[in-house]
Amino acid sequence: MSRIPPRLRGHLAMLVFSALVAGSFSLGALAANEIAPAALNAVRFLIAALILGPIAWAGPGLKQAYFAAPWRYLVLGGIFAIYFVLMFEGLKTATPVSTSAIFTLTPLMAAGFGFVLLRQLMTGRIMLALATGGAGAIWVIFRGDIAALAALDLGRGEAIFFIGCVAHAAFTPLLRRLNRGEPGVVATFGVMVGSCLVLLVWGWGPLWTTEWTALPTVVWVTILYVAVMASAVTTFLLQYAAQLLPSSKVMAYTYLTPTWVIGWELGLGHGIPPATVLPGIALTTAALVLLLKPGAEERGAAPPAG
Repeated sequence: MSRIPPRLRGHLAMLVFSALVAGSFSLGALAANEIAPAALNAVRFLIAALILGPIAWAGPGLKQAYFAAPWRYLVLGGIFAIYFVLMFEGLKTATPVSTSAIFTLTPLMAAGFGFVLLRQLMTGRIMLALATGGAGAIWVIFRGDIAALAALDLGRGEAIFFIGCVAHAAFTPLLRRLNRGEPGVVATFGVMVGSCLVLLVWGWGPLWTTEWTALPTVVWVTILYVAVMASAVTTFLLQYAAQLLPSSKVMAYTYLTPTWVIGWELGLGHGIPPATVLPGIALTTAALVLLLKPGAEERGAAPPAG
């Protein structure tokens, strides 16, 4: 691995990152109707915190100074909790492909929040890429149906998840705004704990009424997957890649999520989406290419939303 050029290692890390994130959409759709989203995510964040805690302690350490103004972690954790609960709520009726397409709108929304909160500016190429990816996402969301787009006929699940993605987009620049120099793994651990605490209150009823021993196997597979692979592992990959690549390149891999989801759906035996959505997938892929081109840098960019 050490013989691989650093930038290529960063790209490989983000390739794996995007594939793991995509898996949470496909598996989430299988478990969404079997358990209350707040209960599922409370357990998920508890497991993730138990994994990241020792890693943070063994690395930079859990110094008291890192946890000054602990309300920051509750605010950030609450926003993160909103995103994930609404993701699973949306997956009750929306398809994994359509929700992953909505997810690709987060960089565009994050750019807006980044300008408002941090006065971040983007190059013309970044703006073009975000607009292209956004157009592709909208095409997939409305299933390539121009009439549905004209009537804004958005499915209930898609609408719910879109609200969650607005929260996710706000999280990215807000994380930078509230950071006081804590190492990334410590800040992530704090957010995981904050999310868990918020969800213990939010999902208190479902946590007690859920018959945990009677849950289908797919629910436990999903909980473990999103806790370990789509939380702890992706956090490491994201931080690793962010040290080797510009923010715009890291952000680019968000647009690969719908393509990976199609691969997951095929692997799970769910078939491929209708041909009408494929032009939208092509546009999101074009956005990826634009962002990966040399020189696609933004000025003062935030970390990626994803």
